[in-house]
Amino acid sequence: MSEKNGSAAKPDLVALRQDIRQTRADLGETVQALAARADVKARAREQVQETKQRVLTQAAAMTGRVREAAAGATDRVRETPPRELAQQAGERVRSNPMPTMLLIAGLAAAAGIILIIRGRR
Repeated sequence: MSEKNGSAAKPDLVALRQDIRQTRADLGETVQALAARADVKARAREQVQETKQRVLTQAAAMTGRVREAAAGATDRVRETPPRELAQQAGERVRSNPMPTMLLIAGLAAAAGIILIIRGRR
């Protein structure tokens, strides 16, 4: 019988073995990936490490920004005469009287509490 009459050709053994090796390697990778997903403790540790690293990076960046801002503010304060600084502070208080009002209210409350306590004696 010839191949044309319907008999199947012999499969290439080298190709089959290579296909089996590749399938085993793929299966091994899949099993490792599933095992890694199932390991909740390891995933939690990785997440903590990633978060810690992200926070450290952000903290370093913010520290640099704060130092730059502080240096700039220090330079501005040194360059500005004291009288002008006092005027700027006064303008800020006048533009936003809420802190002053809260201070006065706090002092009034403290005085009222002292008077109440003295009256009970």
